[in-house]
Amino acid sequence: MKLTINFFFIFCFILLITSSTTAQQDKPRASLKASVSQIIGIDTEVKFEFSRPGVKGRKIWGEIVPYGLEPGNQYSKNKPFPWRGGANENTTISFSKDVLVEGNPLPAGKYGLHFIPSETEWVVIFSKNNSLWGSYLYNEEEDALRINVTPVKDNQQEWLIYGFEDLAGNTATAFLHWAELKVPFKIAVASN
Repeated sequence: MKLTINFFFIFCFILLITSSTTAQQDKPRASLKASVSQIIGIDTEVKFEFSRPGVKGRKIWGEIVPYGLEPGNQYSKNKPFPWRGGANENTTISFSKDVLVEGNPLPAGKYGLHFIPSETEWVVIFSKNNSLWGSYLYNEEEDALRINVTPVKDNQQEWLIYGFEDLAGNTATAFLHWAELKVPFKIAVASN
């Protein structure tokens, strides 16, 4: 009898956990997943994959996203880390062919995209590790490229977006836009 009662409680516990997990999967994320891509040149595809947090009345730059490196936490063992450029999983950018980013060569592939923001200049980091959850375990030794760019003021953008502008055949300006800031960087087809 005691074995039957224990089995019953274990069964109920497993059922409760399974149903709560299923219920959580039925709800959309607060920061929805998105992607955007652009063909540059004849057939070079550039694609961003990211999650889109909202401003929701908060001060983003310097508060929600601190300037400089973020202080560490339990994931990074108190080592400072950059911002993930979105929410949830690591934001990624992929190139179907070799490209130049702000004049610097970057081989075809998929990269984790990280940022170190400041009021006047941002560091954009292309990491060979594209499968992190956020930037908590970011490792500078995995950098493929770092560039410095200047953020610009723009219209208020409630939901974080990535996109492309200044399309000119073999070049385009990719950008992150959230709140009142846009962070542009130029991509060009690498000459063969």
